[in-house]
Amino acid sequence: MNEFLTFSDLGFHHIADPRAFDHLLFIITLCAVYRVTEWRKILILVTAFTIGHSVTLVLSGLNILKVPSSLVETLIPVTIVLTSLYNVTLHKDSSTEGTFSKAVRWNYAIALFFGFIHGMGFANYFRSLMGEDGSVMWPLFSFNVGIEVGQLLIVSVFFALHYAIERMFRFAHRDWNLYVSGIGGGGALVLLMQGIFS
Repeated sequence: MNEFLTFSDLGFHHIADPRAFDHLLFIITLCAVYRVTEWRKILILVTAFTIGHSVTLVLSGLNILKVPSSLVETLIPVTIVLTSLYNVTLHKDSSTEGTFSKAVRWNYAIALFFGFIHGMGFANYFRSLMGEDGSVMWPLFSFNVGIEVGQLLIVSVFFALHYAIERMFRFAHRDWNLYVSGIGGGGALVLLMQGIFS
């Protein structure tokens, strides 16, 4: 039980750490196109992202998949920029329910695929905590639980803030999507440039 609490706490603080700014940006950018009332779609979206990075976390933690950390640090901001651009394009094409439904399905696929990439970042951190000997499955599971708790907390705070601001200022959801996507994409570009020129 102590081992579970230790690694779940490490997972939680890894994603809640201000230094994990890239993961935070991705989560809020991914959620920007949704309203609070679309909580079922949000749960599916978060689950898709969870499945993606959980698979990669396991493969990387077991040393089946190894990706240089420098490449991962470049790919993660790229996923945020692409998600931001997709959000803006999605709104322009979402005038009909059929188009929006198709776009939402694409969102799930994007979350799953980009989850694989973000899982590499989690795994690089996880491997730094583990030695070469001993079983990794229980620590992997515990670490992943901590990440998911942190991720759900971020999503909850984001939508609570969204709800409060929307009630206060009565702005169109289109404006919220553009604003949050712009913050996500702009922040990711800064991270990308820092990684390239550092």
